[in-house]
Amino acid sequence: MSTSKIPPEETPEVEGSTASAHQERPDGGVWEHPWAILGLIAVGALTVAAFFVVRIAGW
Repeated sequence: MSTSKIPPEETPEVEGSTASAHQERPDGGVWEHPWAILGLIAVGALTVAAFFVVRIAGW
């Protein structure tokens, strides 16, 4: 047995591989979908405005 055993938590090197691992893009978190956040703000503003329009109209 000429090859040494590799511990289970380690990945063996691949022969002939010249590519390095790519950098993973960091998680954007809440800012990943700014249009969704802007949409929620707009819907909330329109809801509050509609409430005041209904109150002024006397309903």
